[in-house]
Amino acid sequence: MNLLPPSIAELSDDDLIDLYTAGASAPWLRVNFVATLDGSASAAGVSGSLGGPDDLRVFDLLRRVADVVLVAAGTVRDEGYGPMVLHDADVAWRRAHGLPDHPVFAIVSRSLSLDAGSRVFTEAPVRPVVLTSAAASDVGVALSSVADVVPCSTDTDPDSVDVSLVRDALVARGLGTIHCEGGPSFLGSLIAADAVDELTLTIDPSLEGGAGPRIARGSSPELRRMRPAHVLRGAGDVLLTRYVRAEPSARVPVPVDRFG
Repeated sequence: MNLLPPSIAELSDDDLIDLYTAGASAPWLRVNFVATLDGSASAAGVSGSLGGPDDLRVFDLLRRVADVVLVAAGTVRDEGYGPMVLHDADVAWRRAHGLPDHPVFAIVSRSLSLDAGSRVFTEAPVRPVVLTSAAASDVGVALSSVADVVPCSTDTDPDSVDVSLVRDALVARGLGTIHCEGGPSFLGSLIAADAVDELTLTIDPSLEGGAGPRIARGSSPELRRMRPAHVLRGAGDVLLTRYVRAEPSARVPVPVDRFG
């Protein structure tokens, strides 16, 4: 008897999209991560060497169906992000389904320590959104020429970004299908705010054994229960898992002072 999960190689892109969007209705915040068997979210400091081609395939498909790709500024720098430009096949699919050619790129940065001359902004096919603290937004003149700068702070804490307001700000702009790619500190704050509807986690069958981070850092007032939606097997025995919220959200304001 074969107890292994089904192989992703047997599934078309449309099959995978059906699997990864089943039960999801906007507003919906998905987070996507990869980790080793011993829980490291990186190898040699970055996540790019983990997961393999099937993880990359799913990664591209999750961007394909998203209204917005949400990333913390530190991850944008550490992982060497460029402009949010999709492949031709993804653009063709989006056009056929009545979506803009590319998702919006949304970056969370408390301090606005971002280079307005970066390719992330200068070569963006869609004007990016930068979600920041109210205090920093007052001095975001350079960035406002290349991105929409949106303050996401409470009146009582203008120096921090409130992740609940980040989600609300995107939904208010019509960006209800939110695909978040990190990083760990940001995910930790989303968990604390009970803002995560779905986790797609690729498990790389390797042992990092070093000081790599978990996929989430920080603390949460309680466990956030998730339930498995599917498990797929990729090349090299990678496992591609999907978990969705098991209980109704009890979202709470969570101010944070990280994210660059």
